[in-house]
Amino acid sequence: MKKILKSMILVCFLIFLSVFTIKVYPVIRSGYEMYRNSKNTVNLEKTIAEVQSRDNYVKLDEVSEEFIKDLIKSEDKRFYSHSGFDLIATTRAMFNNIRLGYFAQGGSTISQQLAKNIYFSFEKKLERKVAELFASHDLEQHLTKDQILELYINIIYFGEGCYGIKEASYHYYGVSPRDLNSEQVAALVWTIKSPNNYNPNVLSAMTADGI
Repeated sequence: MKKILKSMILVCFLIFLSVFTIKVYPVIRSGYEMYRNSKNTVNLEKTIAEVQSRDNYVKLDEVSEEFIKDLIKSEDKRFYSHSGFDLIATTRAMFNNIRLGYFAQGGSTISQQLAKNIYFSFEKKLERKVAELFASHDLEQHLTKDQILELYINIIYFGEGCYGIKEASYHYYGVSPRDLNSEQVAALVWTIKSPNNYNPNVLSAMTADGI
């Protein structure tokens, strides 16, 4: 019985190793090359300075605390405890995507999403997902968590041409990010998941049509 069990374990290990070698390793290698190319192309300090110089840039303390809390809860609940990526969520999403052969699941942390906005295109490729992991690690080494979060809320897209929470707050509700109420906070946090489909104006139109 023990020999059979050992044989089964060995077979399973060999299968895993084969799958890793054939499918996973090439994706990791390509992702690392994509990361290196992007890092050599994009000047991080210059890009950050450009974002911070925009008229619509806001500091964390100029934004509703409820928005910040709901954002972290929705997008990356372990943001302040991980080192750039959520190992469990990322591993699960990556293996499922590789198994399916296309980009079906996310699992990105806030740091990864910021890295995507700074370094990469939004084309859904498995290699880009791997590249995000390396880039998000770099961000965590150079910036504090609050700096990452502040840049993130100023760079993410909220639909209808709005980039950053300040533009979105005034565009959809005519108020500053600090004065968002609970309902507005919930709507804008939900918008991040799919800005063109879930933004407040689209949802309001759907409600008005009885959808």
